[in-house]
Amino acid sequence: MDQITSSLAPRASAKPSVAGAGGDPAGSVTKRLTSELMTLMMSTSPGISAFPKSDANLFDWAGTIEGPAGTVYAGLKFKISINFPPNYPMAPPAIKFDSPCYHPNVDINSGGICLDILQDKWSAVYSVQTILLSLQSLLGEPNNASPLNPDAAAIWDSPEDFKTQLLKYYRPICDESSD
Repeated sequence: MDQITSSLAPRASAKPSVAGAGGDPAGSVTKRLTSELMTLMMSTSPGISAFPKSDANLFDWAGTIEGPAGTVYAGLKFKISINFPPNYPMAPPAIKFDSPCYHPNVDINSGGICLDILQDKWSAVYSVQTILLSLQSLLGEPNNASPLNPDAAAIWDSPEDFKTQLLKYYRPICDESSD
């Protein structure tokens, strides 16, 4: 079991059930996630980042998304959690906002996200980087036809009112990764 994560950490895997789910499939998921991490680290895409929360568990990541320029989210930074299933990339990761995010497609209480590529439109060709870019884009271009937060959807077309509500919920995050 330990051999799957041994290249990432000298200690035992924090997710033995993932390693036990089948040596070869879990190994290919580990390779895919390692490759995506390297691609993301080398990326020049502004305002997005993600990395494993610990060396012992490549399936549990923390990320940040900065609001896109020219939107009510400009200058704001949000923390997210990304949890990869054992059959990734055949199934999408579970992603949620850890920072409160007032947005039509985000549940303000749970951090749940309504984004088609994370549900019925998922494809194995998507990567962590494309997901983060899609989430960043969603901040400025919500799908008001499918709101998780109907109150936010109702005032989206009034930028000043929306920004006021957004800032009531917003909590700045530290740039330090201290978990």
